[in-house]
Formats: sequence, structure tokens, C-alpha cells
Amino acid sequence: MKKSKLVSIGAVIALALGTTVAVAPIANAKARVATIAFQGPLTGEEAQVGIDELNGVKYAVALFNEKNKGKIQVKIVSVDDQGSGTEAAKVAPGTASNKSILGLVGPAYSGATIASLPFYKQTGLPLISPSATRVSITDPAQGLIGFPVFHRIPVTDRVQGPALYKLATKGVTAPKVFVIDDQSPYGVGLVDYMKIGGAVLAGQDSVPDKTTDWSASIAKVKTAGANVVIFTGYYAQAATLYRQLRDSGYTGILAGGDGVLSPGILTLASASILEGVRLTAGTVPLSEIDPKIEADFKKRMKVSSGTYAAESIDAANVFLNCIAKGVSTRPAMLKCVKAYKGKSISGAALSFDRNGDTAGGVMNGFEIKAGAIKYTGGVK
Repeated sequence: MKKSKLVSIGAVIALALGTTVAVAPIANAKARVATIAFQGPLTGEEAQVGIDELNGVKYAVALFNEKNKGKIQVKIVSVDDQGSGTEAAKVAPGTASNKSILGLVGPAYSGATIASLPFYKQTGLPLISPSATRVSITDPAQGLIGFPVFHRIPVTDRVQGPALYKLATKGVTAPKVFVIDDQSPYGVGLVDYMKIGGAVLAGQDSVPDKTTDWSASIAKVKTAGANVVIFTGYYAQAATLYRQLRDSGYTGILAGGDGVLSPGILTLASASILEGVRLTAGTVPLSEIDPKIEADFKKRMKVSSGTYAAESIDAANVFLNCIAKGVSTRPAMLKCVKAYKGKSISGAALSFDRNGDTAGGVMNGFEIKAGAIKYTGGVK
């Protein structure tokens, strides 16, 4: 990852090539206008994830519009699905029918992606998700349900499942692992690939994604004698689970996947409860890629970058690159995205295979220390 720090802000502008909907308007009325969308949770329990990703898109668009002032102005349509498949099915039809939208960054979550896909496939709207990792979306053996419109930046749960188990058990003598999923497509899938990767579990529980009383699960954890607990849901629930586990006297390792990796969790449980929580995600913080880019992001957006900001910038930049080439229709955008070969903001090669996945990629580790999420590098 150290070599990625050579990427400059100028290079980011070059990657983006053009101004955001929230930035000062372009004076030249003859500037060509193009529209892209972002879909993710912007309200509700999971809102921080969507806000962080949307800020990444806004940053990329701001740089693009600045570069192309007077020539091209890109606007952003924000679509709030609350991270829910049910809500996604309500908002996706309207987004799909908005013919001005050439491409969509998102959806952020796998469940919302699956619920949205019928509408986006029907209207040929190209998608690039910065964070949806469920394998089935791009797996020919499972129906290739996202083809041909869906693409994504991160590696899938086929990689994350084994990596999460490996990170959670690292340094633990005689690990006895108990896994809890939230019955979401993401959570269940992550456990499945953990098992395929060879995980040995002392116990397992599956609970609804609105669970607030974890006493039944905690009793199972204790009966199993587990010294490692992995949660494969999202951060709002993780905070209450981790709190109740600690309050019950549990002293073992707590871990979670990228659904738990959000600054939002730091506001929902105390630093003492979260100390030592281990997390995985196919993302790299902007501050690790280049502190200068992070500083510029904070200056422009008035907040620090959040989870999956870099991947959201990458997704937006693919669309922006195509717009700079003159793409003005969805069919042309889809063709351009599929043929895209460029660099991510980290400097790594970026392109999509026939099924919509990126070639290569790694799963990274994080740990909560002293009330902050710290990057610990690739999981090996």
C-alpha cells in the first residue's frame, strides 16, 4: 500500500477529468450537462455508510467539473434506499425511468442491489457499486443476476469470508468461533464463504436484522464456550450486540465484516466496549493512499473521508471518464464501462471482467483502538 502514496491530487483530477452539483454553478450556459446518480442509505440506521460514499462521489465530480469548467457540468441525483431491499424496490423504478441518469454509483448494499436490479436491467442503467460484495450478483453459477449492467470496485465475499475468519482468529490459542448473521443477503453470504474457506465453527446463530435484545444469542455463545464472536451484519446492530456481550461478561475477541466498518459505530457504543474489535473490508482509507488527497477532500467536503470513499471516487471516475469522451446515452455508457481500463485512486490497475467484477484486489484489516478505526493492512 505504501507505493500508492505516490498518487497526487493532480493525478486524482486527471482520473476524474471535470464539478459537482453542490459546487458553484458554471457560468457558461453552453456547457454540456450530464447526470449520474448515487444510491445508498442516506437516512435511517445505516445512513453514515451512504453519506460517506456520496461524499466520495461528490468529491470526484467536484474535481471533474473544475477541470472541465465551461465545457461539461456533471450533476448528481441522490437516491436514498436506507440500505433496505424493501426501500430499494420502491425507489429504483423512479431512478430507472429518469432518462437523464447515464450511470449510477451503487447501490451500496447487496440486498438493495438485488432488489433494484430488475428495474435497472430493464432500462439498461449501468451500475458500479463501491461496496456491494455478495458473490451471487456476478456469479454465473448463481444466475449472474447483475449482468449486464452491474459492476463493482471491491473484491467479493468469496475473498472476505475466509479473510474475516483468519483475522478474527489471529493469535488466538485454540479458537472457538461463534458466528452470528443478520439474515440479510450480505450477512448470510459472508458466512457461507467463511465456511467454504475452511472455517471451523463452535456455533452459529441467525437473527432478524432488527434484533435489539441479544440475550438468546449471547446464551448460545456462552454454551458454545466461544472465545471469538464474528457478526456478519451491519454496524448499528453490531454496536448493540457488542455492548450486550461485554455487559454479560464476555471477554473474547469481537469481529465483523465491512458492514460493521463505519465511523457510525463509534457513536453507538463506548470506546471501552469497542476496544479491540477486528474488522475486514475491501477498502483502503484515503489517508493511507495519500494524506494530501485526504487533506484536499476535507477542505472541499468540510468533513473527513469515510468508509469506501476511495472506492466511491473510483466508481464515479469511471463514469466521468466516459462522459469526458462524449458518452451521452446509457447504451454507450454501458459499452464504455465494460471497456474501461484505467487506474484507481490508489494507482492500481482498474478494469472489469465480463461478469462485472474487478481483476485482483485484496481484503484489508482494521481494528478499533482508543475510539478510532485503525487500518492494519492486508489480511494474509
